[in-house]
Amino acid sequence: MTRSTLIGAIAVTALAAQTPRSRTVFMEYSASIGPLAAGTGQVDLWMPVPHDDPYQRIARLEVASPYPYQIDEDEIGNRTLHLRVDRPSREPIRVTLRCEATRLEHRQNLAAVSAAVREEPQELARWMKPDRLVPLDNQIRAWASEVVAAAHATTDLDKARAIYNHVVATVKYDKSGKGWGRGDIRYACENRRGNCTDFHAIFIGYARAVGIPARFSIGLPLPAARGAGQVSGYHCWAEFYAQGIGWVPVDASEAAKDPSRREYFFGAHDENRVEFSRGRDLVLVPPQTGEPLNYFIYPYAEADGRPIEVERAVSYRDLPPAGAVAEMLP
Repeated sequence: MTRSTLIGAIAVTALAAQTPRSRTVFMEYSASIGPLAAGTGQVDLWMPVPHDDPYQRIARLEVASPYPYQIDEDEIGNRTLHLRVDRPSREPIRVTLRCEATRLEHRQNLAAVSAAVREEPQELARWMKPDRLVPLDNQIRAWASEVVAAAHATTDLDKARAIYNHVVATVKYDKSGKGWGRGDIRYACENRRGNCTDFHAIFIGYARAVGIPARFSIGLPLPAARGAGQVSGYHCWAEFYAQGIGWVPVDASEAAKDPSRREYFFGAHDENRVEFSRGRDLVLVPPQTGEPLNYFIYPYAEADGRPIEVERAVSYRDLPPAGAVAEMLP
């Protein structure tokens, strides 16, 4: 273990001894299509639905829809609301999803290694596969190898830390111009700027390139100050797998925006987020006619098999801590 990794592990271990913070919000997410073109034969709408996991509980899920719908889950665990309207009128189609979401801060103890911590081989293999915009080619492998070699990293934890440090130090959070926001690793490596998708494209791509499973998650960010308001955009983050430790959370873009939290975000996700889906190049349930989605956080719709625009709006309101928090605490 390198000195920087040791210091980081000590810091995260100290954090892990604290009680994780939690946050419960009421959230309303609406999607609207239309007015539709005359003669439209069929409209399909898919909306991401937040899911439960060890750090998130979804309660009191309600859907307001003028049409029948179904909610299904894919093999990764992503939940999707889907509805189909045959021979729709020209009137707009509006669907609103409401729920209470409780998010628990995820802090991983990087110093606690146990042979009892295991993951299914097929699950690890899933997160070693390339994505369309995050390929595993000789150039990516060479760049990743240079980063871990420069840090003299030998263990998976050290290698991941070296990649994280490299990304945070060399990529600027900058949404000017064009090309950012797609999670295109080549764009991010060549321009060294972008948003969270671009930061984590490099982290995930480099981790996989040196043999470390890494996965992508996306959701909605919540302002740190409690209250109520609108959510206009998304936020994404990553995890990598370390033998004997498990899935380790990282948030390189938040660390770049706030250097004082650089140590924190290697091994932690704060509670100011709600996760909606995991993975990229997603085929929805039921499958869409169009190409796999780069990621799934916004509603997607097709009219007669062709993608159409969907307007969206998201609001939130903080609530008192839910009873689910006590159940989620380790």
